[in-house]
Amino acid sequence: MSEETLEPQEKFERIAPRKTAGVIGLSVMLVAFLDQWTKFLIVSALTLGERIEIIPGFFNLTLAYNPGAAFGMLGDLPDGTRQLVLGAVTVLALLVVFYFLAKDYYHDLIAQAALGLILGGAVGNIIDRVRLGVVVDFLDVYVQSYHWPSFNVADSAICIGVAILIFRKPAPRDAQASASSS
Repeated sequence: MSEETLEPQEKFERIAPRKTAGVIGLSVMLVAFLDQWTKFLIVSALTLGERIEIIPGFFNLTLAYNPGAAFGMLGDLPDGTRQLVLGAVTVLALLVVFYFLAKDYYHDLIAQAALGLILGGAVGNIIDRVRLGVVVDFLDVYVQSYHWPSFNVADSAICIGVAILIFRKPAPRDAQASASSS
């Protein structure tokens, strides 16, 4: 059946999965590429612990290797335990993202892009864990002597994606159903 002979709803149902895959796929690839590219540049330019002051008293580029989860959490666990816990948390996070996509944000392109940011960030950090056994961090935000734990582009994308989803409520299920049937 050609696109021209389909009813508007049938057209939407045929196009929506492709658009969803495109939005999420583009977000994931863009974030993962930018994350890996910036990490490559930093690792090529700096030695471990070396700092380049960007905004005095507030922001440095500093090469750090993080064996733990976000912001160094779980870094003190023994290697085998840490890898097992991080693997389980990663799988759980991916399941949650796909649940939200399937149940709440199927027709919301902005929320899909936010989910793509989260997935892209996860992919960027997973690439580091597989290749290096640690995650490369290099963004160092601080005020006086207080430093926020270093982070990277992937961590930033994950945080931005989560923030978007927090402020973007999914449409009620009955509104989604009526939008699908009209």
